[in-house]
Amino acid sequence: MIARDRMSKLASNLVLLAIGILFVLPLLWVLFASINRTAGLRVELPTHPTLQNFKAVLNTDTTYRPVFNGIVLCGGAALLTMVCAVLAAYPLSRFRTRFNRPFLLTVLFCTGLPITAVMVPVYGLFVQLNLVDTLGGTIMFMATAALPFAIWLTKTFMDGVPISLEEAAWVDGAGNMRALWAIVLPLMWPGIAVVLIFTFIGMWGNFFVPFMLLLSPERLPASVSIFTFFGQYGEPNYGQLAAYSLIYTTPVLLLYLLLSRKLGGAFALGGAIKG
Repeated sequence: MIARDRMSKLASNLVLLAIGILFVLPLLWVLFASINRTAGLRVELPTHPTLQNFKAVLNTDTTYRPVFNGIVLCGGAALLTMVCAVLAAYPLSRFRTRFNRPFLLTVLFCTGLPITAVMVPVYGLFVQLNLVDTLGGTIMFMATAALPFAIWLTKTFMDGVPISLEEAAWVDGAGNMRALWAIVLPLMWPGIAVVLIFTFIGMWGNFFVPFMLLLSPERLPASVSIFTFFGQYGEPNYGQLAAYSLIYTTPVLLLYLLLSRKLGGAFALGGAIKG
């Protein structure tokens, strides 16, 4: 029996090790290929490491402008999504009506809609409203697409804030919006950070929407400009592609590092409702 348990644990560890290797190998390829001028699809240490791949991609047209466009596009859409999600999640979390459940089920259904299913009518609408090839229109659509998931997640975090804290503020004369701003949001800030990170990451990797709605090369974000590394016959420059991939992940990592300190101890509210 003991031997069987050991064999079972060994088999589980081997499976987990194999899965871990499958995740690590692509990361190693990106790291090694970024400093290899003759990089291919094989994971191999470069014989003569070089930074030429980074020098080749670090220019205005290839990296600086697309990354800036991506930050403006995804940052603006993420902030707009968070504002709308908080305002929508607050009444769903605090007020019980017969419409709460149907509305939440509708929101849950919207999270499963593929973006390609609504892109054709949206594009026709954007043409009529003259919003094609505008950052503002693209920001609004990306925020709308991310809103259902953000509402659902924000409501979950908001439910963890005791309503008794708001009731105390109401007794002191505070209104609903004042209680939301002064009581609820500071206590659920770690949850807001989580939703913001998830929303930004989802938008940062979105290729299809900006590819369809933005036509001018000077407005394209980094997720679309990655096409420049593919040649006429689809053969990419792997070294430059790997270097660009590392640069492309930098804004997401910086956002996570900036907000990670807010993620621990999110809802230690036990002592807040005593006395």
